[in-house]
Amino acid sequence: MTAVGPVHHLRLTVTDVARAREFYTRVLGFSVAVDTLPPKDDPDYWLMVYNLQGGIVLTNGQLQLGLRPCDDPRRRAGDRFDPLRVGLDHVSFSVGSRAELAEIRDRCAAEGYEHGELAELEPFGIAVLSVTDPDGIQLELTAPLERED
Repeated sequence: MTAVGPVHHLRLTVTDVARAREFYTRVLGFSVAVDTLPPKDDPDYWLMVYNLQGGIVLTNGQLQLGLRPCDDPRRRAGDRFDPLRVGLDHVSFSVGSRAELAEIRDRCAAEGYEHGELAELEPFGIAVLSVTDPDGIQLELTAPLERED
């Protein structure tokens, strides 16, 4: 049996890459890793065109997050993420502490991004905050509960 390790990277399809970039960098602390193509005479130019798919790559710690634009017909139609459609329900990111969850909640409130209440899930040993990105993609942020011994 193969052991699957931590997630290496994710790629999300969004309606507006610049708007999504703003959300993921300002609210969740991602940094831009790649947002431009190399010169056309670079040997990796076409590889980068193929892999970026018109988007960018962000990074936070060991995690890479790709953002790519959806196609024009879906964008014009106002397509949004739907957690009840077959496929992805939500993405969950870990943070170090409940205090960090509270900081993210406060940033979302200040920036006008949709978020839930900070909750403690004792049976799982985590505190949880639900956040929605500008395309309605459901994100869950978790932190370990601090236990008293």
